[in-house]
Amino acid sequence: MTEARGSAGPNGTPCWVSLMVHGLTTTQEFYGELFGWEFQPGPQQLGPYVRALLDGREVAGIGQLPPDRHLPIAWTPYLASDDVDLTAETVRLCGGTVGVGPLDAGDAGRLAIGSDPAGAVFGVWQAGVHRGTGISGVPGTPAWHELLTFETASVAKFYETVFGYDEEPVVSADFDYVTLQLAGHPVAGIHGVGTSLPRDRGPHWMTYFQVSDADETLSLVTSLGGHVLKRPHHTPHGRVATVSDPEGARFSVVEADRP
Repeated sequence: MTEARGSAGPNGTPCWVSLMVHGLTTTQEFYGELFGWEFQPGPQQLGPYVRALLDGREVAGIGQLPPDRHLPIAWTPYLASDDVDLTAETVRLCGGTVGVGPLDAGDAGRLAIGSDPAGAVFGVWQAGVHRGTGISGVPGTPAWHELLTFETASVAKFYETVFGYDEEPVVSADFDYVTLQLAGHPVAGIHGVGTSLPRDRGPHWMTYFQVSDADETLSLVTSLGGHVLKRPHHTPHGRVATVSDPEGARFSVVEADRP
């Protein structure tokens, strides 16, 4: 396992992940215990906001929702853009919506939050001094981002048009999956699950965080007030489980297979 310093990267690169919650302090306590994160204040343009640090390097952001905002509590991936205003306009032209921005986050950068034609929410980040996640490949860092949606064909075309991805579909009669690639490297996935989507969520992005031991992580999740939604199971990428934090934000954890 290797550590890597991050940067915003080419257009479409997943470069950051953030979570908006009602209880900022209790959420920091949960993820601090779970992943070993520490926190420092971040840009306050959208309200109280902190950046999570691992070994002194930025990993993710957590912000506080206004009391009167009853939005789904969910981890949101941010995709890099050289020109967030142009990307936002392309999102609209391709059938998506832009709910926030584009707006400046101080000198950190410029952002927008939108949704694809099926309703899945994602962010767009044009880097200033904040380049994005600064460490990867170690426990407590984002390892993968996957869109769960009804079907892949039309949604994949949206992301390809907006961000310039190439797609690599899985050739299978009963598994609807597309890997999104940049310069020949996989950066995210789209999984069409049809009516298996949770009724209370609809299409949504799922963030996978790397852990050293999936079983120990699940025990810690429950002891901290979270919930196990799907027990660990083997995949080609390691043992994967899905959980939620005390406010209901869902995420997956992945334990890499040991040699």
